[in-house]
Amino acid sequence: MDALFETHAKLRKRMALYRVRAVPNQNYQRDGTKSYVSVLNRFGFQPTKPGPYFQIFEESEEAPSMSAAPGVKPGHVWQGLFKKLKDQEEPGEVTAEDQQNDSEYLCEVMIGTAWTAERQIVKMDFDTGLADFWVSQKSFDPKKSVTWQLAKDKSWKVQYGDGSSASGIVGHDILIIGGIQIKRQAIEIATEMSAQFSEGTMDGILGLAFSKLNTVQTDGKPDPQRTVVDNMMAQDDIPPEAELFSTALYSNREDDQRSFYTFGWIDEDLVKASGEEIVWTDVDNSEGFWMFSSEHVTIDGQQVRIEGNKAIADTGTSLVLVSDQVCDALYAHIPSAEYSEEYQGWTFPQETEVDKLPEFSIAIGDKEFVLQKEDLIFAPADERVFYGSVQSRGENPFDILGIAFLKSIYAIWDQGHKRFGAVPKMEAFVPPTKYDRPRLTDQDRKDLGVTIGYGDISSTFFEKRA
Repeated sequence: MDALFETHAKLRKRMALYRVRAVPNQNYQRDGTKSYVSVLNRFGFQPTKPGPYFQIFEESEEAPSMSAAPGVKPGHVWQGLFKKLKDQEEPGEVTAEDQQNDSEYLCEVMIGTAWTAERQIVKMDFDTGLADFWVSQKSFDPKKSVTWQLAKDKSWKVQYGDGSSASGIVGHDILIIGGIQIKRQAIEIATEMSAQFSEGTMDGILGLAFSKLNTVQTDGKPDPQRTVVDNMMAQDDIPPEAELFSTALYSNREDDQRSFYTFGWIDEDLVKASGEEIVWTDVDNSEGFWMFSSEHVTIDGQQVRIEGNKAIADTGTSLVLVSDQVCDALYAHIPSAEYSEEYQGWTFPQETEVDKLPEFSIAIGDKEFVLQKEDLIFAPADERVFYGSVQSRGENPFDILGIAFLKSIYAIWDQGHKRFGAVPKMEAFVPPTKYDRPRLTDQDRKDLGVTIGYGDISSTFFEKRA
């Protein structure tokens, strides 16, 4: 390991590499149900627990398209994500108001001619569950970059279950990320965006999954482009030992902690501060995700085994989604925890003391890593209960380990060797924020048109009263 650190130290000095700060988005507001709906919309799986949101599929003998969502079962076509409406047989549309459309962290990168006044800085959502690098046309103007080259025959489009989409043109330009200059990066410019994409604070998404998930087409046929890390690996200035990136995400419970990404090097100090060696596990990238074996969890010393289970690590998901078997076992250890059909998720009383929450660890390969107790709390659902960060994955074929889990580890995404590494990264305890706003009354619901029994899904009511 010392030899690896030495190689990275030399590379970092030679290329003046630096941490890319992941700055907390001040406009991001946690909402449990909205975050869950966003995952449903993105992965396309059918919930197995009751609630207002559900998928509609149709049987089909046609082979699934390259862009089919991973939660869609073979032999089915995804018709979309919908919600139940009171006293109506027909389902309602899922809109931007139903979902979490902003990112928790924003990272700056530079696009355009390097180290001149013409470079443009954009604030991106770094997403290890996507492989597109797209930016809004309002945030990046290719006419201001002398190195921009339009790919006239290429286009791109991402589309989700609610019908929302972003699409546009494709070109190539210089990208600077963490001190590394990517010489010919495919950049997708969003000329058309639904509200679900345009209402967020971010300028775009920088995908860090594998290129199989890239949506670029040439003359209407799939033509996945190289991701940022693909291009980094292809350049002669990056040795094989440095074909990786890393993430250190914090909850901001301590003012002196700063979330960051690195590209081409591992933060030796953070690894040594853990007191442990990096644990590596092989990655199965056949579906384009950072997927690995995760066959057991432990809850207060009681292990639950799920033979053959796999998980993906995904910075584009806020929650942790696991099997119903694991959810049931976890929340059985929290007094008065219950599944809420209203909020479509597991909740527990706000008066629950954090140190009384169970110790919950999840396997990455053969080793389990503890999810910090404070991060079992995702957000207040109302003045009585918290919405848990661990929720049901429904019929999705794999677990999704999102930011709530990734905050507990320093993660190394070694693309060159197709492996995922981790060491523990724990934060000091700070009491969670309590929810002091009133629950909707029946009259409030009537005035707002909110359906009884389906939850206070939108936070608009509370924002107006605050």
